[in-house]
Amino acid sequence: MMKYLFGGAGLITITLALTMVNRETVSTPIASAISEVKLTPDSIYNRHVTELYKSAHLSESGLTESVFEKAVTGFYNLKKSGQLSAHKDILTIADFDQSSTKKRLWIIDLDKKKLILNTWVAHGQRSGNDIATRFSNTNESFQSSIGFYLTAEVYRGQHGKSLRLDGMDEGFNSNARKRSIVVHGADYVSQGTINALGRLGRSQGCPAVPPELANQVINSIEGGTVLFINVSDPYYTSRYLNTHVAAMYATNDIGTTPQTEAADTSLSI
Repeated sequence: MMKYLFGGAGLITITLALTMVNRETVSTPIASAISEVKLTPDSIYNRHVTELYKSAHLSESGLTESVFEKAVTGFYNLKKSGQLSAHKDILTIADFDQSSTKKRLWIIDLDKKKLILNTWVAHGQRSGNDIATRFSNTNESFQSSIGFYLTAEVYRGQHGKSLRLDGMDEGFNSNARKRSIVVHGADYVSQGTINALGRLGRSQGCPAVPPELANQVINSIEGGTVLFINVSDPYYTSRYLNTHVAAMYATNDIGTTPQTEAADTSLSI
């Protein structure tokens, strides 16, 4: 009987020892993975975005930091993909959460950390009156399309000098070129129209700007820069809103490596 008891105790001891060995073996890569995650540059990226935001005095001009952060994240994702101009780091934001009476278009030079222009921009006729609430990627909808765009070539059309756009978000604005969604000047984008109607005039879906500023806008952003039309839409998704990709690219772009923050314990997984 004692023989079996000792045999059973020995078996239990061996089992416990193997369990401890297995736990140690498994825990090593997990601990390593956590360390690697904590070395990610997200906090560096957040400080970088905040610095850009403050340096360009965007709060004073009415742009929220949360919308700016979304736009910058898309900018760095698109830049990493090699689709942007190599000659200028220009980011344009139209915040359609805001009233059309607000100057809700911002053109920002990220390299110089400077606001180039802040002005009005129109939304589509069928997107809403003062505030845009409906959006479409469909031809003849006369609605605006949300998301990330790349600016393309300049041409002369019925509105004079105009700028073609290519929508980068499938299902949201990918038909922009087919729909002839372009940047152009329009007389109904003016203080006079706001005084008369209580809102801006509306386009057929184009982000139309004041006619006296159209040349400046187009010259500033043409040729492969990012335009982001923001809306707080719970159904909107974009492959370009990957914060981790943006953080990795941005920290390399500004000459900072993840190891710089090895001692930063504020990051979490």
